[in-house]
Amino acid sequence: MFLIDQVYEIIRMVERLSVNAHVNMIYVETILKIIGIAYIAEFGAQITKDAGQGAIASKIELGGKILILAMAIPILTVIIETIISMLPT
Repeated sequence: MFLIDQVYEIIRMVERLSVNAHVNMIYVETILKIIGIAYIAEFGAQITKDAGQGAIASKIELGGKILILAMAIPILTVIIETIISMLPT
């Protein structure tokens, strides 16, 4: 609970930077969600490992990675389209 204020300030700073850089907020929100998924999956996996359930921990990690990949597809698509548009035809 102590860290919530610090995390909130970091998120606000990232949002201010993205506004100043004219980055679409949907991408920033998606990246923040991806980071949240990574932390939650890691936390869940560590708890299950501590409980002696290594197999379940590996499934939690795999699920987190799949969710991150699924959420990153729109961002990856934009990056690839941007790179292709920069290439000479």
